[in-house]
Amino acid sequence: MRAVAGGDMTGYSEPSIRLGIMQGRLLPPVNGRIQCFPADRWREEFALAAKAGLSRIEWIFETWGHDANPIASDEGTKELKALSARHDVRIDSLCADYFMEKPLLRAAPEDLRVRKQTLEWLLARCTSAGIGRVVLPFVDTSGIGTDEELDAVAGTLRDLVDTIRGTGVEIHLETSLDPRKFGRLLNQLPAPFFKVNYDSGNSASLGYDHSEEFASYGDRIGSVHVKDRLLMGTTVSLGEGHVDWRALGACLKKVAYSGDLILQVARGKDGDEVDWARHNLAVLPALMGWTTEDRT
Repeated sequence: MRAVAGGDMTGYSEPSIRLGIMQGRLLPPVNGRIQCFPADRWREEFALAAKAGLSRIEWIFETWGHDANPIASDEGTKELKALSARHDVRIDSLCADYFMEKPLLRAAPEDLRVRKQTLEWLLARCTSAGIGRVVLPFVDTSGIGTDEELDAVAGTLRDLVDTIRGTGVEIHLETSLDPRKFGRLLNQLPAPFFKVNYDSGNSASLGYDHSEEFASYGDRIGSVHVKDRLLMGTTVSLGEGHVDWRALGACLKKVAYSGDLILQVARGKDGDEVDWARHNLAVLPALMGWTTEDRT
């Protein structure tokens, strides 16, 4: 596995892992929200990402600001693609926070039917935009709480296989399940269509062991969210939380991970978002214990 690379990271000029950032993190918070679709300023982030040395932005689709989200219309996706090409910043993934608010579980049958239709529509819109994966969150208010809910979610997701096959868009599951239960969920879902979104901070905050997680489903990890969190606590700056970065770096190397690393780190000072992104790009390889020898 090649080591992580970024625009300002000397010695990492031939990456196989792409560095990106969650949408909105290169702009000041909107209405005090840590993460959301920046409806009025989304166009600005392409230039800001390039300036920070990032090659990817993970898009957000949520109920807030959905009417201004370019992913929802052909005209919007055309503009999105043009900005992506102009600044050489790709949109390969979408975080479907919509389903944090309207989860695919604990819903009345009619509500669940509508939500499944919304996800199918979103997969089709991603195809139009050239987006290859949707991160589907089952955390916090949308977390899977019981074995019965786990099996119900598996059944709901299996119903989407034909749609996924037709669109070519993968679903990456982000869950708060422990390694054993997450493995059980994945065993009920076909690997070509369903993968894992590994969130370093969420796992650390729940006290999960990186090695145990990777032993359970490391071969199914298709994308990674990078952040640090305190044990049972909030997001903090990289290196100040409970993530065992060296162990995580070793685990990613062991499974030859070659996908995206999407920064979802604690926010810095408002107005200094680009410099903060550069700082995090600079400290991440050292935390992981990666060197130029890791390149192939």
